[in-house]
Amino acid sequence: MNTRKSGSRGNDSNKKTFKGKKGAPGKPVGNKDTNKKTFKGRKGAEGKPVGDKEVKARDKRKYIDYKEKVKKGDPLPSFNDDAIRLNKYLSNAGVSSRREADLLIKTGLVSVNGEIITEMGYKIKPGDEVKYDGGSIKAERKQYVLLNKPKGFITTMDDPMGRKTVMSLVKKACKERVYPVGRLDRDTTGLLLFTNDGDLAKKLTHPKHKASKLYHVELNKKVNPGDLQKMLSGVELEDGTTRFDKAEYASEDDAKQVGVELHSGKNRIVRRTFEALGYTVVKLDRVMFAGLTKRDLPRGMYRLLSEKEVSFLRMK
Repeated sequence: MNTRKSGSRGNDSNKKTFKGKKGAPGKPVGNKDTNKKTFKGRKGAEGKPVGDKEVKARDKRKYIDYKEKVKKGDPLPSFNDDAIRLNKYLSNAGVSSRREADLLIKTGLVSVNGEIITEMGYKIKPGDEVKYDGGSIKAERKQYVLLNKPKGFITTMDDPMGRKTVMSLVKKACKERVYPVGRLDRDTTGLLLFTNDGDLAKKLTHPKHKASKLYHVELNKKVNPGDLQKMLSGVELEDGTTRFDKAEYASEDDAKQVGVELHSGKNRIVRRTFEALGYTVVKLDRVMFAGLTKRDLPRGMYRLLSEKEVSFLRMK
């Protein structure tokens, strides 16, 4: 984006943090090792050998249980890296949210391999048969679809008035049923993400962790540089003060075109902010969402995200 009389502020550098995995590797049980190593990170201990067997414990509670079994001479548990929590499995299968799944488990409505499970934090392995209220369930494969939305489509699953919806544009993208993450109004074009990954969708739309969005805006008249600064310092709207992360000219030759970046997920926030400053939005196009761009994605077309892109979204 070319800049002319920029009203942007702050440091553009993106600070990222990454917390290490659980555990402190290399700590033996039995024979003492004077060379102790520590690892600050998530709770737990990983790679603790007992005799000739090495077990990966994912949390402190599980490791304590493991040591108790060793003392009593009970059969050693098997820790499977592919195992996932039962409540997450139920959520992935679309049965309920994780919190609601915990209630279903507590009330004895869920069984694994024919055995009713009421233990919180219970993990299942690939091949386990999970049933809810007597019926077998299967977790869907996670799908992530990125659409370059054209004008004239509304962001909803279905419309009783018979208007065109974005779902008609991605119905052939995958066999799984996916849902839009956030929304774009009928006249707004650009990037819209669809997924059946409820955890990621919630993360990208959470008030404290909303994804960054970059819009290309065309106005009905030239934008005053002072108004760009107002968008950065704050514009009063009926639902509170709105501040943009960036606001600058998108073209050196046309002051009617502006680029704005923000994290807010309020309804029609870009249009309402410009209207409050005395402008009318002629065109509004979302060119970036959570680091994803429209590169090589024509208007009205979609594509599946790569594994690298999905990992990038999960790290945000």
